[in-house]
Amino acid sequence: MKNLKLQVLILLLISSSVFATISRNEKNALLDLYTATNGDNWHTKWDFNKPVESWYGVTVVNDKIVGLELIANNLDGFIPSSIQDLKFLVNFNVLKNKLKGDFPAELFKIPTIKHINISFNMYKGHLPESISLASSLVSLELFMNQFSGNLPNNIGNLVNLEVLSLFNNNFEGSLPLGLYDLKNLKELHLNSNFFDGELDNNIANLSSLENLSLFDNKLEGTIPSLEKLTNLKALNLSLNSFVNFSDEALVSLDKFKLQMYKNNTKEKVLIGQKNATIIVSNNNIKGNPVSLSIKE
Repeated sequence: MKNLKLQVLILLLISSSVFATISRNEKNALLDLYTATNGDNWHTKWDFNKPVESWYGVTVVNDKIVGLELIANNLDGFIPSSIQDLKFLVNFNVLKNKLKGDFPAELFKIPTIKHINISFNMYKGHLPESISLASSLVSLELFMNQFSGNLPNNIGNLVNLEVLSLFNNNFEGSLPLGLYDLKNLKELHLNSNFFDGELDNNIANLSSLENLSLFDNKLEGTIPSLEKLTNLKALNLSLNSFVNFSDEALVSLDKFKLQMYKNNTKEKVLIGQKNATIIVSNNNIKGNPVSLSIKE
């Protein structure tokens, strides 16, 4: 690893006249990323004899590195703390690699960051409290990892967030009240985790929601009224432990046609004539598990 870093550093010094407009801190951050993720085994490697803006997955605007998209490029290792030196970074996407360790909390310290996608990797541990620093975030996608623990309540500070996709992890505990402060949220995917407790009535605050997916958790109690979620296009609350729901509130969503199925017999009861379908299995029906979902 040390030899690789030395080799790359020499190449950077030799070629400095070629891309001298990129700051040294930013170049060093890229070097750290390359070495920390076994760059010699990347599917598409960086050629350090060429300008930074020509490197695979690197986007440069006005001599500032604003984007890193290294999707499915065989990155294997850790995101170094120096990633925060990419202080103009807007988009960071390392979907489908072999990255591991705790969430790279330094990403949240980049003031310009809007899009983070580290899905389909091998991350573990809790989301850091520093998540509250990333107030510029528009999308946070962490699905298909092994994250655990509770969602921090200060996630509510992400006032510009439109997409939160955390499905297929090991998150647990109640959904934090701060989650319901995300008034601009359009997509919320928390399915296939271990969230428990009740779905708070404040979910009605998420008036921008278009897609709500909470299936395959341990949520319980009564499903609150969703009639204020007038932008909702897709809903899935299946495979939880809800014991009651408001049929009238669901029917009042003009875009939907409501159907109820008894889980064992698949008997269908058509309740409304709308444009989409909500399929519901009510846990009040003896012995039947809950299934509530919308299908276009």
